[in-house]
Amino acid sequence: MEQKQEVGAHKLSLIGRKSLSLTGVKEVVSFDAKEVILETVQGMLLLRGDEMNVTRLLVEKGEVDLDGRIDSMVYTERGRGKNRSESFAKRLFG
Repeated sequence: MEQKQEVGAHKLSLIGRKSLSLTGVKEVVSFDAKEVILETVQGMLLLRGDEMNVTRLLVEKGEVDLDGRIDSMVYTERGRGKNRSESFAKRLFG
């Protein structure tokens, strides 16, 4: 039986709107060059920008590094939209 390691505290470090490091990431829900959606221990996090790339992903430690232009970061409340089949937009604005 596989043991799942507990993801630690959530920390976000943004340098010059070009380099972002995160801890406390539970899951990368989706990503492309303009939008990244992450589930963190503090709730869902929507990142928008341009030419964004995931440069480091350590799922077992809950760490993600991104580069590119970061235009916005939006959190939703933790615990909303527990049904994974719900759309992210509904969870974000619902």
